[in-house]
Amino acid sequence: MQLANLLRLETSPYLLQHADNPVHWRPWGPAALAEARALNRPILLSVGYAACHWCHVMAHESFENAETAALMNRLFVNIKVDREERPDIDHIYMSALQALGEAGGWPLTMFLTPDGSPFWGGTYFPPEPRWGRPSFTQMLQGVAETFAGDDSRIAHNTQALRQALLTLSASQPGELPGPADLDTVAAGLLRMTDPIQGGLRGAPKFPNAPIFKFIWQNDFRTGATSGRAATHLLLERMSQGGIYDHLGGGFSRYSTDDAWLVPHFEKMLYDNAQILELLALAHAACPDTLYRQRAAETVGWLVRDMTTGKIGGHAAFAASEDADSEGTEGKFYVWSEREVVGLLGLDAPPFMEAYDVTEAGNWEGKTILRRLTSTGSPDQEARLATSRATLLAARDRRVRPGRDDKVLADWNGLTIAALVRAGLVFDRPDWLDLAAQAFDFLFFEVGREDGRIDHAWRLGRVTAAGLLEDQAAMARAALALYEATGDPTRLEQAKGILIAATGFFSDDQGGGFYQTAADAGDVPLNRPRHAGDNATPSGNGLIAEAMARLFHLTGDEFWRSRTVAVLRAFCGDRARLSAMPTLLAAADLLENAVTVVVTGPTDGNAAALLDTARKSADPCIVVLHAASADALPSSHPASGKTASGAAYVCRSGTCSLPVSQPGALRALLQTRK
Repeated sequence: MQLANLLRLETSPYLLQHADNPVHWRPWGPAALAEARALNRPILLSVGYAACHWCHVMAHESFENAETAALMNRLFVNIKVDREERPDIDHIYMSALQALGEAGGWPLTMFLTPDGSPFWGGTYFPPEPRWGRPSFTQMLQGVAETFAGDDSRIAHNTQALRQALLTLSASQPGELPGPADLDTVAAGLLRMTDPIQGGLRGAPKFPNAPIFKFIWQNDFRTGATSGRAATHLLLERMSQGGIYDHLGGGFSRYSTDDAWLVPHFEKMLYDNAQILELLALAHAACPDTLYRQRAAETVGWLVRDMTTGKIGGHAAFAASEDADSEGTEGKFYVWSEREVVGLLGLDAPPFMEAYDVTEAGNWEGKTILRRLTSTGSPDQEARLATSRATLLAARDRRVRPGRDDKVLADWNGLTIAALVRAGLVFDRPDWLDLAAQAFDFLFFEVGREDGRIDHAWRLGRVTAAGLLEDQAAMARAALALYEATGDPTRLEQAKGILIAATGFFSDDQGGGFYQTAADAGDVPLNRPRHAGDNATPSGNGLIAEAMARLFHLTGDEFWRSRTVAVLRAFCGDRARLSAMPTLLAAADLLENAVTVVVTGPTDGNAAALLDTARKSADPCIVVLHAASADALPSSHPASGKTASGAAYVCRSGTCSLPVSQPGALRALLQTRK
């Protein structure tokens, strides 16, 4: 075994950030676990990601310190994990930390027995005792002494945590969630929203996109407006706040305050994907120049700063941009009054008034740009746009934050689906092209011959096996492309991915899905299985949505039965449903979707009808183009409908009379009744 840091052999940007540490880091895998068993040493597991500010802080304070590193090397086998590359490993040990009664977060610092069983942990540990926490070196010594001398305490903790993890992954079957369940969860979530600043109450504020997409969708089922109003408020406040990059586009991960002013400056692909989709839904319901502008600027950021190099004419999107540059959080993004005046001259006063630029600043003596004034005249807005371009050009000369350029299939899948919806709503066919390019990149670069999609790719090689989220998000993306284009290849790609997922990820009862595949060889303890959403939708929620949508597109009862099985697998405890908004949205889609079948070639009236249906603000509208009378399978309720250039609106297996006017179709889609 090498007494060296082995991370230099990895491709993950986060792991490579630690490749020069004096710590003898190992990447996660069978070799590191075998080393711990051979030495009978506890494992120090450190989990983080490239854009994580406090991960950088702990690295500078502890992992770059020669004395601390020597202690780590003497007492532990030290393993580094990129949580974005291995969310399955992160999920296991984050769940263990929370079972210990600790709040989660990154860096995650866990202590494991040589077989990978967790027995203690925390998040960030300071180099000196601080905030009621022991120093990192005190923690290292204490844990090592306990491991060496108190076998009973270690055994008690590992057994308790193993049982907790088994309980979390256990199936809790129940009846399908019905209207009363959806109403109860939606009402509870609405009570948690902030009626002034938008989002959920308090600080920090996260976008919480899965929650807001659910309450948005639920309003179309009930006819209420409160969920849509809360989503509009969220988008308006975020779009004008400091969490949004008013110069370069894109949203930061969250705001540390309760008014969206001070972001944690890292930008994540998954946040921007989900916010872009919400912007498109909101604009479809209530057209707004603000939504159109923020969508265009965010896609501009994706294209300019987040696109990977092309392979075979296709490109995908990088994972994240860092919060730090030159060792300081937010330095790239903030301004002083003097800088703004020097760059803008006579244009400075109106810009400063509009974007909260003052001598004192609004954060630590500097200014985070946020829009305070309402939209002005076209001339005023053009002047502000020129000023923003001037500041952006100056900012581009600064030292940029780091970019994590690995390609993640699940986050790209979310982005592809968002680009499709936004491209349709905002009349941007070039965005549809971007979505198709990204899908093809992933499908050919990380797609397996057995139909599965692998998780992570960088520098020409797959670096992590596929997880449930990858299969679900990419199948959903393929279906979005199919509904937007009518290309039958996309439908077959979606089917292939879902069939493979059913074979490799299903549980033994044929209900819910495990996060990891049956042949995953380096996942300790039990395979995780859950349906709770976090900042991203759960894999089980997404795959239920994809299978429900595939059922409505094909009429194939197999996909309905598989969706029902997934929903039932997690609905035994009604009290936990509020943590599963994506799963509940899938239940709504399965039972209450409105399928719009448009017949005839697109060189006639069908084109206008398709455009109307595809721009719907209701996520439960499913759009199917049947170019010819025999295009639909016999199992579909619209099979045999022959009026060319017409739309049939199908609900609960029954289709309407043909509709030929876009306005009439639009009126029919305003409600699900």
